[in-house]
Amino acid sequence: METTAYTSDNIITRSYEEYHQVILNYITYRIAHRYEAEDLTQDVFVRLMDYKQMLRPDTVKYFLFTIARNLVTDYIRRYYKKQEIDSYLYDFTVTSSNDTEEKIIADDLMAMERTRLAAMPEQRRLIYTLNRFEDKSSPEIASELELSCRTVENHLFLGRRDMRDFFRNCI
Repeated sequence: METTAYTSDNIITRSYEEYHQVILNYITYRIAHRYEAEDLTQDVFVRLMDYKQMLRPDTVKYFLFTIARNLVTDYIRRYYKKQEIDSYLYDFTVTSSNDTEEKIIADDLMAMERTRLAAMPEQRRLIYTLNRFEDKSSPEIASELELSCRTVENHLFLGRRDMRDFFRNCI
C-alpha cells in the first residue's frame, strides 16, 4: 500500500517538474492575468493530489489539462459574474448625497443672487426676474413691458453676464 502512495507522490512530483510551465502558459493564454494564472496553476497541482489513487504516468498529463480547463472555466465564469454584479451595482446604486448640505448651499447661492439682483438697474432687474424666476420668454416679457424684443434680450444678456461675473468672483 505504501509503495502505491510513494509512486503517486513520485508521479505528482515529476508531473510538476515536467508540466508546470506548460500548464502555466496554457492558463495565462486563456485569462491574461499572470498572477491569477500562477495561482490557478498551483491549484491544478493541488487538485491533482485528490486523484493520486487514480494516477498513472501515461494519464497524468490528461488529468492536468482537464483540471486546468475546468479551473479556467470556473475562473472565467466567476469573473464575468463579478463584472455583471459590479455593473448592476454601478447602474442601480443610489449615489450618496447630503440633501441638507445641498439645500444650504442652494439657499446661500439664491441669497447671493438676490443681493446682486438688488444692485442692478430697475429695468434690467425686472427683466431678469421675469425670465429667471417666472420662466417667461423674451417675447412674453417684451409684450408685457411694451418693449422691443431686442431691448429685452440685451437686458437679459447684460443681467446674466453681470450675474456670472458676480458668482465667478464669489467662488
